[in-house]
Amino acid sequence: MITPETLKIGDKVAIISSARAVDVADIQFAQELFESWGLEVVLGKTIGAKDNQFAGNDALRAEDLQTMIDDKSIKAIFFAKGGYGSVRILDKIKWQSLQKNPKWLVGYSDVTAILMHIYYNIGLPTIHGIMPINITSLSNSVATNSLKHILFNNNNIIECNSHHLNRQGKAEGTIVGGNLSVIYSLLGSNSLGDTDNAILFIEDLDEYLYHIDRMLQALKRSGKLGKVQALLVGQMTDMHDNTIPFGHTAYEIIKQITQEYNFPIAFNLPIGHIGEDNHAFIHGKRTEVEVARNKVIIKQQSE
Repeated sequence: MITPETLKIGDKVAIISSARAVDVADIQFAQELFESWGLEVVLGKTIGAKDNQFAGNDALRAEDLQTMIDDKSIKAIFFAKGGYGSVRILDKIKWQSLQKNPKWLVGYSDVTAILMHIYYNIGLPTIHGIMPINITSLSNSVATNSLKHILFNNNNIIECNSHHLNRQGKAEGTIVGGNLSVIYSLLGSNSLGDTDNAILFIEDLDEYLYHIDRMLQALKRSGKLGKVQALLVGQMTDMHDNTIPFGHTAYEIIKQITQEYNFPIAFNLPIGHIGEDNHAFIHGKRTEVEVARNKVIIKQQSE
């Protein structure tokens, strides 16, 4: 497996946007924080660009990403903001360049489309972690500390409290996933392949409860749930209900849909749309999971 090199002081990194428009002022704290880590920050053409809600049109966003991928001096690419738009440029990028020039790509939410596409087409590990728009101060946070540790060490460990809906057990496999709505949208494409023997991670934001049910039913019916080694469930933030209630929380929906399986499940993990508490993890990397009675441990070793 190709793996990006760990960062070192003096390395050059880029901030671009593959989706929503973002101004330079919105990522000032992130730029200053990365510089405090000893990194040289380069801003892409998409920062400050606008095409309605997008950070420039599809052609500009694809060109900006391709330029940073092809530039051998750039050692990591941070996606400034999510929203919507990354899927529109997936097929415009020559991803094979990453095989010759592997580097870290960092983001979550809408950027799930990019992380998944890279894994299933290139096999390159990426980072599911906080984006520059979410960095609102120069103070240390769980999200920025965990991101920095991965970038400079290529390993990771998350330990957190158990949840009453958890299913205990141990598992090992390659972790894939991210935002549930985005994963659902990739069904049937080359951006979402086989999940057999994988550890699947999901989280979501601002969805109706029946949408959660519908998306999980689709993943189940398409064979994406039955043979995973473990299911990791991050934050289901700002869920909505109808006037006539659906009758179950997002976590209860997931528990019900997966009740026929035996793999371990961990709920309420500190990953997702929770700002500076969003733990980073290495997407597409071999991962050990232990769901015990009182705690959950997720461990990713250095290569």
